[in-house]
Amino acid sequence: MTSVRMAVPRKGRPLEAVLERIASRTGRTGLADGIISTLRYEKAIAKGEQQPDAPVYERLSSYSDATDPTAPEYTLMRDDRQGMPRRIVFDSVRIPTETVDLELIGREEPFRALRKHEFALGFDSADLVLEEVVRLDPDPLTDLAALNERIDPLDTDVRVHTGLGDTVYHTLLATPSVADTRDADLTREFVADYAGELAISPRYERLVTAVLGTDAIEGIDFCHPGRDRTEEDVVSEVGLGVYITVSGSTARDHGLLVGERLFPSETVLLENGAEMTDHAERAVDLVDGADIDTALAIQ
Repeated sequence: MTSVRMAVPRKGRPLEAVLERIASRTGRTGLADGIISTLRYEKAIAKGEQQPDAPVYERLSSYSDATDPTAPEYTLMRDDRQGMPRRIVFDSVRIPTETVDLELIGREEPFRALRKHEFALGFDSADLVLEEVVRLDPDPLTDLAALNERIDPLDTDVRVHTGLGDTVYHTLLATPSVADTRDADLTREFVADYAGELAISPRYERLVTAVLGTDAIEGIDFCHPGRDRTEEDVVSEVGLGVYITVSGSTARDHGLLVGERLFPSETVLLENGAEMTDHAERAVDLVDGADIDTALAIQ
């Protein structure tokens, strides 16, 4: 059976979304659950929330089975943050199916790997597409369906095919004192009439500019939290910000009001059109079946 290589994140929510989607297509739920639980355990160790039961190389060896070509492989990732240990992350696994074998290959930056034509297919956060290649327009970018329209075909052959439904939102947050300065809802229009500092996550200038629109950010100065502070802390100090919120509870714990959902942060299936083959198309058909209600097909 021909294998199709697909670039995937090495850890975190996007990788879990990929594994869960492929498990639902192939019936390999046990495999997906095993990888997810292993990586959550290793994350807890890296964060100091759990004590390891063996040294790191022994754990790495125990997770692998060299006699089984379909068993998952893991690798060590160095963390450049001071005091953070090396962390075991996903490396690869081959999943046989009746139509095509899927070979999931871990990459630090799957989207960039596709841009460099290393893969025909891959998965990454939609945020990475916004941060790197979308055109910045006066009008805001509000949903996944409009992403491909904002990608310059001369810049990259990569396009978004579908979302996986693991959606959390970039959301507008404000302190009551800032929100009450005008009799207006906490929306993009509020930002368009605002001048001053706007708290955002580091490196998200382009993303926030895309989802608010270039007209709305005139008079805005972006500011970022340091490593020892959370985004909510900085929004509380500045008065207005954009941050990914899973729920409103954390924001309200900091005395913040939750405003408009600006853009869905979602794991997406990516295609490099210049590298697509018949086998790659079969892999797309396998991953993006019509019976998954949460999938968002992008035409």
